[in-house]
Amino acid sequence: MTNYIDRINFKSSPENLVQVEEFIELTCTNYKVGPDVFGNVLIAVTEAVNNAIYHGNSSSDEKEVELSYIYDKDGKKLSFIVSDEGGGFDYNNLPDPTAPENITMIGGRGVFLIKQLADWVIFNDSGNSVELQFKL
Repeated sequence: MTNYIDRINFKSSPENLVQVEEFIELTCTNYKVGPDVFGNVLIAVTEAVNNAIYHGNSSSDEKEVELSYIYDKDGKKLSFIVSDEGGGFDYNNLPDPTAPENITMIGGRGVFLIKQLADWVIFNDSGNSVELQFKL
């Protein structure tokens, strides 16, 4: 099995989302990701990075976010891993954003959205790293 891996690290600042978008676009272009999957990747990974910046690292310029990918040629799968330096969160006990009492809430839809767009979502035990897998 041949896997290809690359990564970038950047300070927890929203201005660095441009780097994230460029990294995703270049990666998806290199592996000829179709437009439907590309849209899902761009939205889901950007949302995961936003969560890492704002929630995981509390927008601290002292902390970094790492974004990496693994291309599994044999499994025809592209995975993006987003990690922050925060303490993590309990990803198993998030409020359901589709529940009637949560519909009008302003936030709380990011992980739900990520799970809808990625084929598989795997959090590490502490919740400060997430792997988003996409079938190609």
